[in-house]
Amino acid sequence: MLLIFAGKTETRLSVKEKLNNEVTPSHRDLAPDFKEKYFKQILDHFNYNSLGNGTYDQRYLITDQYWKKGNGPIFFYTGNEGDIWEFAQNSGFITELAAVQGALVIFAEHRYYGKSLPFGKDSFNIPKVGLLTVEQALADYAVMITELKKELEAQKCPVIVFGGRWVLVCFLFSASAPILSTAGLGDSRQFFQDVTADFEKFKPACRDAVQGAFQKLNTLAQQKDYRRIQSAFSLCKTPSTPKDIHQLNGFLRNAFTMMAMLDYPYSTHFMGSMPAFPVKVACETMLNGTDLMSALRDTVGIVYNSTGQLTCYDLYSLYVECADPTGCGLGFDSYAWDYQACTEIEMCYESNNVTDMFPPMTFTEQQREQYCSKRWGVVPRPGWLKTQFWGDNLSTASNIIFSNGDLDPWANGGVRQKTLSPSLIAINIPEGAHHLDLRESNPNDPESVIVARKKESEIIAQWVQAAMKESS
Repeated sequence: MLLIFAGKTETRLSVKEKLNNEVTPSHRDLAPDFKEKYFKQILDHFNYNSLGNGTYDQRYLITDQYWKKGNGPIFFYTGNEGDIWEFAQNSGFITELAAVQGALVIFAEHRYYGKSLPFGKDSFNIPKVGLLTVEQALADYAVMITELKKELEAQKCPVIVFGGRWVLVCFLFSASAPILSTAGLGDSRQFFQDVTADFEKFKPACRDAVQGAFQKLNTLAQQKDYRRIQSAFSLCKTPSTPKDIHQLNGFLRNAFTMMAMLDYPYSTHFMGSMPAFPVKVACETMLNGTDLMSALRDTVGIVYNSTGQLTCYDLYSLYVECADPTGCGLGFDSYAWDYQACTEIEMCYESNNVTDMFPPMTFTEQQREQYCSKRWGVVPRPGWLKTQFWGDNLSTASNIIFSNGDLDPWANGGVRQKTLSPSLIAINIPEGAHHLDLRESNPNDPESVIVARKKESEIIAQWVQAAMKESS
């Protein structure tokens, strides 16, 4: 049952509230009832000899509580680089939309992430990890969609795919997807320049303070005053080498990346715990500190010590350097993303303390090759994604929504033009952080994301109607 608040009170609603109600009529009261299931998935879709028709258990979540069985659309989320429950619990717009359009909702986990480990704990051994490719993942999703449509007697139901990285299907909603920068296109300085811009927009003095703190740290490191560095940053162990200082710089920079990505207008528990407006909180912490380095320590504590229970920071357990300078995370999921960043995904991003507020930290193609050869025994092939998936030549594609938020440092690595063609639609969200439009409606949502969701909802409804008409 959908409750639509209108009638006499409508004239008192703000523009923001009206837009919100048009798109999501109180769906926060309709918690999706996901069931966790496993799909027998082919291990290797492209080599018939290597593993024959061997399979692994690919996890997916499904709810039919809103579905108009047999003719309602299927909303299919292609899992990102993590546990699929994390994305299902932080993508409420999809289920809100399903309640309006009578859709079946499926969240499929990406191979080698979460519990979808083809070889269990041995999945990251060489050469077993070699089956972790974009092509294999896309084939997984294609096979799963095809088989589940048969199983559910839903062959005529149109499929709308939602994703935050990459996918090629008939109808696609691509949110915060840096499909250009991860294919090696663009400026290597752009990402950390955009992280910096988020903090600078709040207050230019914030950027200056962070930059100054890193410069002070660099001065102490050059003087080898390691004990003072340990004391200033509450480190569990005293750094003793340039390698330790490099690790400290990466640890500190990573915290600002996370706060910029997750700069939501309310507190969240997605990829860690964050307060509302973490960029604002970070800048206030930086500018109210007694000295720059202790202020920097307290600021990164927003990310690493949100509970306040840590008495010191263990640099090598809280942050692991990898082939993605923006961070791979921790645990098995971090192994998977590191391997992908060593093979098909290109992220040779750098900071330089000139166009950004961070210490100079390069990550060149040569450094990537050296790291990946040592870690995974592979040599990256620059340009492969551009060759395989057309790079920035998207003119032959159709029926895709590209949404990006101005607060998201990944945004400029994606498609931001207003109109590539009538069916390739770019939606910009001025007050949007990473994936904000995919999140469930919230009273604190900025008007720009409410407007974006309304437009996205209308486009998807048009796609569904057109597909239904074609199949009838």
